[in-house]
Amino acid sequence: MSAEFSIEADPSRDLIRIRMAGFFTQADMLAFIEARRVAHAELRCRQNRHVTLNDVRDMKIQSQEMVDAFRGLLSDPIYRSRRLAFVVGPTLTRTQLARAISHREARCFDDCWTAEAWLLASDAQAA
Repeated sequence: MSAEFSIEADPSRDLIRIRMAGFFTQADMLAFIEARRVAHAELRCRQNRHVTLNDVRDMKIQSQEMVDAFRGLLSDPIYRSRRLAFVVGPTLTRTQLARAISHREARCFDDCWTAEAWLLASDAQAA
């Protein structure tokens, strides 16, 4: 399965919704980076004040090159979100994700509803 992704901005909630599936190549990563740029341009909040929900339940195990690329993507200060939530399935993808987000304050969830509730909660409620 080749990579599939969608990135949608919800400016009224300062929210970026991402869905990623399949196996990513370098070309897929470049397309993803451009789509992320376009989606972030739709936000109305100050830089780094948005929250991000990333559903990776349908993602396949990635090459080490792509894990490293995702780590770099997550560390880009221009797109860094105030809160970052991942919806993950019970697969090895969770292990790869843990390595990629090791330097980020992020949480993993089993469903989108719980993840979104955490993202949109006040800072005190989310702690």
